[in-house]
Amino acid sequence: MQQPKYKFYATILDSFWGYLNSDVVWEKYWGWSENPPHTAEQFHELQFQELIDRINRKPFDSEKADRGTCFNELVDALIEHRKPKDVEVERVADDKNAVWYRAIYNNRTFSFPVSLCCEFADYFKGALTQIRVEAILPTAYGNVLVYGLIDELMPTTVHDIKTTGSYTVGKFKDHHQHLVYPYALMQNGSDVRTFEYNIVEFNKGGYVVDTYTETYVFNPERDIPILTNHCEDFIRFLEENRELITDTKIFGLE
Repeated sequence: MQQPKYKFYATILDSFWGYLNSDVVWEKYWGWSENPPHTAEQFHELQFQELIDRINRKPFDSEKADRGTCFNELVDALIEHRKPKDVEVERVADDKNAVWYRAIYNNRTFSFPVSLCCEFADYFKGALTQIRVEAILPTAYGNVLVYGLIDELMPTTVHDIKTTGSYTVGKFKDHHQHLVYPYALMQNGSDVRTFEYNIVEFNKGGYVVDTYTETYVFNPERDIPILTNHCEDFIRFLEENRELITDTKIFGLE
């Protein structure tokens, strides 16, 4: 395989999109507020620093991320008929006789309805879990290795499990997993174009509000140029801010 000049995982492209669109994001969440926690300009700076930290793989602690990782691992364990890895779990019943998994992950405790976990596991029956995919994407600035981990790979669909504290329709339409993963599969001889985000919305108390699905169909003629343009914009950003980048893996260096 050709040596890439850059290596981008799918969700770092999402972080870059969030930085580019910080004004839109700020307007969505705080545009109506008389007393926002920060101005649009301050939010832009925060997004910039968060992106640099992600590029540099600075460790970060997030309860939301841990909840998603924990739920994903419980589902994968059910699919594969095994014990969860790195998760302590027990079944408990509440006073209404509902059965829950009480799971401890990264020193945090989460509760998930057994029925929800089984519903997801049944939906993904026979799936290959946590499949790494990668492929070379040619750009005007050289070859980029795009890569990532597919949560659940089915014969005709790619799936990514999302957990969120608030859901609106089309929340993930500007994400890049539904571009990167089908592209990488296609470049490796697997023509799987249908991509689903399978989403669970939790309220602040950790209870399930609802589940949703967003479906996207990869169209190479339309989507490869979109992915290429975004990668080229990101390359320009990286080169302009190279002195701030301490982790050189993104430049294809180990």
